[in-house]
Amino acid sequence: MSWLKLPAAALSLIGRHGTLIAAGSIVLGLAAPPLAALLKPALGPMIVLMLILAFLRVDPAELRRQWTAPKLVLAATAWNMLLAPLALGLVFVGFGLQRSAPGLYFIMVLQMSAPGLMSAPAIAALVGLDVALTLATLIATVAVTPVTASLFTHLFLGTALDDPAAFGVRLFLIIAGSALAAALLRRWAGPAFIERQRERIDGLSVLAFGSFAVATMDGVSAHFAAEPKLGAALALLTFLLSLGMTALTALVFLPAGRGRSFAIGLTAGNRNIGLMLAATGFQAPDVAWLYFALAQMPIYLLPHLLRPVARWAAGPALRDG
Repeated sequence: MSWLKLPAAALSLIGRHGTLIAAGSIVLGLAAPPLAALLKPALGPMIVLMLILAFLRVDPAELRRQWTAPKLVLAATAWNMLLAPLALGLVFVGFGLQRSAPGLYFIMVLQMSAPGLMSAPAIAALVGLDVALTLATLIATVAVTPVTASLFTHLFLGTALDDPAAFGVRLFLIIAGSALAAALLRRWAGPAFIERQRERIDGLSVLAFGSFAVATMDGVSAHFAAEPKLGAALALLTFLLSLGMTALTALVFLPAGRGRSFAIGLTAGNRNIGLMLAATGFQAPDVAWLYFALAQMPIYLLPHLLRPVARWAAGPALRDG
């Protein structure tokens, strides 16, 4: 049997080794600039595909359960979209980044204001964390982004990204359209069939996730060749910020359990900068584009490196569930 014209066995294999393949896609994008340039126009559709697969991967009953007791989701949303961005913005201002490195300051404000990645549920599935909690938190953070992003960009950049209503409509269409597509697929194929295809769905998510990574590497090799010290410094900064926010968030939410706190931490440490750049009309300085590309490295490399930690963290939750 094949699924979407790809051999089922191959998709299952990809799904089982997803974090390693996702990490390798960064290397592929750096090593093959023409491929990165070829895939770059498909960045938008890849985001939608990853979200459809995320909705398809989660049991609707389990997702509804997250909203019957929404305190944790609401707390995670408040932390990710209000408290953490405010704290980071004050740190950036305290270091004087708006004066010493305005292009970097611009993209880091966009990053801190962004919701979680559309691929966050896929990452959670790959590392064995709570997919339903991650997806519920993603939906909540995306829903409030038009308001919170406008607030923080006004506060720290002086101007809003976009008209909140128009921005909200675009986000709603992405989320609602993806959810509808997944619901139609689930209804057409049947819940039992979808349940049997978990590894294959993960495999398709990895292919979309990896293709996105390859596309974002367009131009990065040339930047590194021209300014290696700047590239190395920005790469280190993206890792430190991602790891720092993941660890701090996991610590804050530790009372909810190791697995849940780590899932929320990964969402806080990996933000959807691409969505924010799209809202600006992709108007950004060169250093901002380089930072955006390099920020994909921790997103793709850390899930593989942190997978043993995620399995340890998720252990009690898995036994309880």
